[in-house]
Amino acid sequence: MLTEKRHQIILDLLTENNVITVSELMKPLKASESTVRRDLQNLEEQGMLARVHGGAKKPSHLTFEASMDEKEEKFHQQKVQIAKFCADLLNKEDVIYLDAGTTTIEMIQFIPQDLSIKVVTNSVKHASLLIDRQIETIILGGTIKLSTNATLGSTALQQLGKFRFSKAFLGMNGAEVEAGFTTPDPEEAAVKKWALKQSQQNYVLIDHSKLQQIAFAQVAPLKAAKIITDSCPSKLLKDFQEQTMLKEVKQ
Repeated sequence: MLTEKRHQIILDLLTENNVITVSELMKPLKASESTVRRDLQNLEEQGMLARVHGGAKKPSHLTFEASMDEKEEKFHQQKVQIAKFCADLLNKEDVIYLDAGTTTIEMIQFIPQDLSIKVVTNSVKHASLLIDRQIETIILGGTIKLSTNATLGSTALQQLGKFRFSKAFLGMNGAEVEAGFTTPDPEEAAVKKWALKQSQQNYVLIDHSKLQQIAFAQVAPLKAAKIITDSCPSKLLKDFQEQTMLKEVKQ
């Protein structure tokens, strides 16, 4: 059976069942376990499904992205807790990357001015607040995405390639065991991915509502960064910790 035909059968069965196992797919596909697993991997890379232990499920795609103001209202207290914890990770004369996002922006109020750190950001809003606090700031150039105030595109990527960071702090729209870190916008995903590559220590700041969510564009696997969150259900904690460090910041 041709690969395209197998893929279509898998997607049709997922439409009917939402979740399906590898063993359930082997008979209708007339394929071996290794072939089925390879098909599932290919479809996941295309964003058509999300692999789970022993099979696959429909992806809970997040393709719409709210504005910064709308995002800031959600789980604000939890975001502040996460941000304060991350600000405490900073050391004197760190050079950090601070990603555009409603949790990363909360870090700024907690950065001690006597640390003499340097911050590179792709957020117009973040840069303004950093300057107000007399923190040395570099803002990436590029096209500004109006809904998030983030600079994107080839200019931002070219500039990122010239920098190296001791730490990077990023927001994400989803963190899922199989799909990894994801965001709705492929251009934002490209900037986040490049920032992770340029940094020695990476942290993803994410509230509990985004755990096990999958957005449209993959940024990186979970092993690419440590996760700082307000809470994680116990049934998920082990799965996440098998791939990366996950720190729960609780009151």
